[in-house]
Amino acid sequence: MLKDKIAEMLEPLLENGLFFVVDLQVNVLKTRINITILVDSDEGIKIEECAKISRKLANGIEAQELIPTAYNLEVSSPGIDQPLVLTRQYIKNIDRTLKVQFKDGAEKVGVLQEVKEDGIILLEEPKKKLKKGEVIEPEFIPFLNIEKAKVQISFK
Repeated sequence: MLKDKIAEMLEPLLENGLFFVVDLQVNVLKTRINITILVDSDEGIKIEECAKISRKLANGIEAQELIPTAYNLEVSSPGIDQPLVLTRQYIKNIDRTLKVQFKDGAEKVGVLQEVKEDGIILLEEPKKKLKKGEVIEPEFIPFLNIEKAKVQISFK
């Protein structure tokens, strides 16, 4: 399968785990193949690093004659508007505000305090002003209950 071959070719380009693949899409259209790869690292990834990975991958595809027709190859970082997918992405965003949508449709907004093997610890932002002495406790949220989690941009 083409997607598996591309993933295999991509692995050595990730500099021994410095970079990681968030998503890999291969769409076969009538006239061409579109390959979209989202790559990140724990410190973020620069456009130059994406370009370097893209060039090396394209050279490998050409050398192995993997795709005999026209194709588009896009290697980029997941934008801040993209949901978190991997545990590594959650870890990277500790102390940032997340909007978590649950599989049952509910939502919570709060600060990501900790990432565990099976979920996250979120300190929810109060929906109303707290009464004197009232405290909000951090809550464990299992990954199984999360439909989507996105980092919230703060302009404060």
